[in-house]
Amino acid sequence: MNRFTLAISSGIARVTESALGPYQTAVIRIGFTATWLLFLLREFPHRHELYGPEAPWDFDLAQQLIGTNGSFTALIWSSDGLWFEAVYGFAFLTGVLLLLGWRTRTMSVLFMIGVLSLQNRSIFMGDGGDNVLHLMCIYLVFTRCGQVWSLDERRLRRSGAAHARGERVAPDRAGPLLWCLFGFALVAVTLAGRLDGDPTVPAILWLVWPALGVWWLVGRFARTAQPRILLDVVGNVVHNGALLVIMAEACLIYATAGWYKIQGTRWQDGTAVYYPLHLDYFSPWPALAELLSSSATMVMLITYGTVIVQVAFPFTLFNRRVKNVLLAAMITEHAVIAVVLGLPFFSLAMIAADAVFLPTSFLRRLGARTARARAGLSRLVRRGDEPAVLPEQRSPENPEQAHVGFPA
Repeated sequence: MNRFTLAISSGIARVTESALGPYQTAVIRIGFTATWLLFLLREFPHRHELYGPEAPWDFDLAQQLIGTNGSFTALIWSSDGLWFEAVYGFAFLTGVLLLLGWRTRTMSVLFMIGVLSLQNRSIFMGDGGDNVLHLMCIYLVFTRCGQVWSLDERRLRRSGAAHARGERVAPDRAGPLLWCLFGFALVAVTLAGRLDGDPTVPAILWLVWPALGVWWLVGRFARTAQPRILLDVVGNVVHNGALLVIMAEACLIYATAGWYKIQGTRWQDGTAVYYPLHLDYFSPWPALAELLSSSATMVMLITYGTVIVQVAFPFTLFNRRVKNVLLAAMITEHAVIAVVLGLPFFSLAMIAADAVFLPTSFLRRLGARTARARAGLSRLVRRGDEPAVLPEQRSPENPEQAHVGFPA
């Protein structure tokens, strides 16, 4: 009984005292925003046909659908082309800022608005990855995804170092300004009746906006540490709950996909992979698809391997080594799907979802290597900016110049 009580208290302390998985949530933030930005860039020339005034799913059809299912999209507020361009640019800008980790608490909400606005305008424009992104952009709102690898983390680190040196830290002005603009827009849209329908998005917006205000006020004016500790506990619990939901969602996706495949006769006889390889829509590289499908043994192994990995993965979470092996197998599988079947954004979205299970030690090493590579690149750039020293300008009095500059 004492061991059980100790385990329970230890678990509660871990959930409330820290936001778990800071590197995993940072990878999820970067992965999904990068997927979204790449999609917007690739479809930029076709944006009007996908979501804009020239879409086959025209404005009247979208209005009827939204009136039926009550989903949220800002594109239904006006059929004007300038409004569409503004929403498209807004979706891209918020994705960039969230990718960089600038004001992640606010940007995660605005990123959700941009994603839902475009996706709910034309729900048939997707390849499966849009469904994953649709869910994850909502879950990201409740995570503290800017703890590492973000501009927020760098700003807090610099202000903490300045405070430790006894220097005066300038008050935060961008945060309150964003909060005021966010609140003004939220009140105006609500009073105009634009948030009628599904209450999920309005509830999230009206929950996050006052929470951000309270967080800033307590951090700025609280004279004791207790209010800040309480808010940290609440934030950690919400973050850890959202992280658990993301993990459960990824497991549910693989489990349902695997069990549905088991029920199909083509998956049972080991030939299911053969058919999409011979569809023109899924064959950007016909020669590569023909090479893979030319061997019946290869087709059978890929078919059965796909089912086994998807069904088994949720059960491997209890064993770290087996989980890591299957995780590498699934990431490789999605990379192959991106190339062979021409589904890059579906694969990127699934790889980003898989990142929640990556080991922290691996992510730390990856971050350290990236930092070293960036530092080396910065040194090369600075060295390239230094003025060249001609041979006749070198002198024994300044021997360091003998190794600086370019040959004449």
